[in-house]
Amino acid sequence: MSTKSESKGTKKATTGYLHGFTRDEQDRLYHQARFLEHRVHEGLPLRRAKNLIEIGCGVGAQTDILLRRHPDLHVTGVDASADQLERARKHLRSLPWAKGRAQFVQGDAGQLKFAADSFDSAFLCWILEHVPDPLLVLSEARRVLRPGSQIVVTEVLNATFFLEPYSPHTLAYWMAFNDHQLELGGDPFVGAKLGNLLQAVGYRDIEVEVKPIHLDNRFPGERAEFIAYWSELLLSGAPGLAKAGKVSAATVAGMKRELEEVAHNPNAVFFYSFVQARAQVL
Repeated sequence: MSTKSESKGTKKATTGYLHGFTRDEQDRLYHQARFLEHRVHEGLPLRRAKNLIEIGCGVGAQTDILLRRHPDLHVTGVDASADQLERARKHLRSLPWAKGRAQFVQGDAGQLKFAADSFDSAFLCWILEHVPDPLLVLSEARRVLRPGSQIVVTEVLNATFFLEPYSPHTLAYWMAFNDHQLELGGDPFVGAKLGNLLQAVGYRDIEVEVKPIHLDNRFPGERAEFIAYWSELLLSGAPGLAKAGKVSAATVAGMKRELEEVAHNPNAVFFYSFVQARAQVL
């Protein structure tokens, strides 16, 4: 996912995507989408949707799932990165069920190139954490949606991350990760603010659900899978953080050791919560 947006009077601007745009990172986004699919997509209010806009579609990882789960849906994906969109087009061409059902447009999430009332639904997933002005993005989404349309927004709440055994290097890295995202113009805590944001730009029937991921000895298999996934997520940001001088080699090495220890600890605990909001256009 990549976006660019800035409103007048806003000093912060998105200057980069913390994870980068390498082929490995693109592959990680497909893995992430599949891994979290049941948590993100189960029960979405899109049964009657026909013409959906996906803002911040990136490499089309979520687009793939949307089309597979909703066979009558057409998706228009918008992203600022030409490289991400090219990968999205290539990926969707390989999927028999996606033929003729998606188009990708390069553009700014804060200045969508569509007329008012163009779509009957909107899907935003892991995008507002990367933009300097979430209100502008949500306002633009509302503008291009028809009255009665549904919007679904899924976002991070990085303050909820917890690991047992205690992992000081990992926590220090995580703080640097979040601080750098804030410096880049994003917000790693935006999930907690979704209700206020949607209400501020005029959506109605707003529902906000906190989705906890609490894995301990009750779920050993899923815990092991999630720790491996989360380790991949953390390490994907290491090159960018190191280049920016935000973490030391010792911190990264310490985090790797701790994650290995957590992965093999018989009493490990993983906890994280994200937030999903649903609302309707007046």
